[in-house]
Amino acid sequence: MSRLKQKYEKEVIPALIKKFNYKNIMQVPRLEKVVINMGISDAKENPKAIESATNDLALITGQRPVVTKAKKSIAAFKLRKGMPIGAKVTLRAEKMYDFLDKLFNINLPRVRDFKGVSPDAFDGRGNYTLGIKEQLIFPEIDYDKIDRIRGMDITIVTTANTDEEARELLKNLGMPFGS
Repeated sequence: MSRLKQKYEKEVIPALIKKFNYKNIMQVPRLEKVVINMGISDAKENPKAIESATNDLALITGQRPVVTKAKKSIAAFKLRKGMPIGAKVTLRAEKMYDFLDKLFNINLPRVRDFKGVSPDAFDGRGNYTLGIKEQLIFPEIDYDKIDRIRGMDITIVTTANTDEEARELLKNLGMPFGS
């Protein structure tokens, strides 16, 4: 069992029950999944860009990414329906906890001038989205092997009903919120 899951079961659940007065342990919010999405803008000119982005995502997450394709054509962007435009990975269970543990304790503190993540990036339903500007904060990525610096979005999906419950859940799990 991962370190973060043990922390959730032993420390976070009792703390949330105490704060929000849940009557049943099943009411306590929990992590459902983590989705890492990487949009690849230069995919239409450079077919190798998709390959290198999927390799980066596979190294970071330990799971093979799915290539996402355009849902409709947009002439202004020279984009046709069905063209590959990104890659995404959905992590659940143990891999999700391992990834978040690494993200909170190793990767985010490596960001230059890091003052914590925004406590306001919740969507109103208890999900949190975090944008990362470059994949180099992950130690699995070798600086010499990347062709281009790419950003990614990390969405943490929880079962919380409100942003306040989700914020408390993530704070107790160790997410470094800024002021």
